[in-house]
Amino acid sequence: MATAHPLHTLLAQPSCALGVFIPAGVHEPDVQRRQLDHLAHAGADLFEIGLPCANPALDGRLIRSAYQRALVKGNVLDRTARAVAHAASLRPTVVMTYWDPVRRHGPERLARLLADAGAAGIMVVDLPRSEALRWHHAAHDAGLSTPQLIPRATTDADLPSAIEGASGWLYAPASDGLTGFQGPLDLTALEAFTRRVRTASALPVVSGVGISSPDLAARVAPLVDAVVIGTPIVQALLSDPAPAAAATAAFAQALQPSIGTAHDA
Repeated sequence: MATAHPLHTLLAQPSCALGVFIPAGVHEPDVQRRQLDHLAHAGADLFEIGLPCANPALDGRLIRSAYQRALVKGNVLDRTARAVAHAASLRPTVVMTYWDPVRRHGPERLARLLADAGAAGIMVVDLPRSEALRWHHAAHDAGLSTPQLIPRATTDADLPSAIEGASGWLYAPASDGLTGFQGPLDLTALEAFTRRVRTASALPVVSGVGISSPDLAARVAPLVDAVVIGTPIVQALLSDPAPAAAATAAFAQALQPSIGTAHDA
């Protein structure tokens, strides 16, 4: 059974951790294992493995394209479990998915499969309110944490219900756009939002979406416990994988000055 303890330990540290998002199944298993090795060595503190989905509503063009490539290859669940198993042997690993794959594969089956592979948790970014109780029971029974994405438009009145059942972390998007957003970030609004989330829950706060450069990562880091980067790394892995490790190292280095400030936000 998976354990979330390494993830909890990581997010309790005073420094802001670096999470790297990787869509599963885009490359052959041996290639993906080497990619994960290189990214861990370059400075990734945790991995977020994406379970490919046919209609990833919150993702931009690049990650949609990556998921489509994985789906065409087939055996998506097996490829995802393999990616999770290797990632989890290197760093704490959480799976990111949409509800449709969970529904199709069965919440209990999927939770058990990915827990057995070594996942610390599964974040269902569009979890329907009507399915939340079943999903949380399935994840809990498998020993998984259930991180929850909190939309930026969530009001104070709605925060308690948005957070209900969450464990592991709360995900506060840096932008309300799709993944791959490269515009400016309203850091003042993000700071206010993360403060509201921290007031409502003692869970660690993680941010991603729109953190497109090391400079932006350094500016977001004091507000949160971990920054997750996706598109800059996926872009490299889909074309010329060589720069992916260098990009990861640049983001990791950018977070170093944030030591001692992440929990003070």
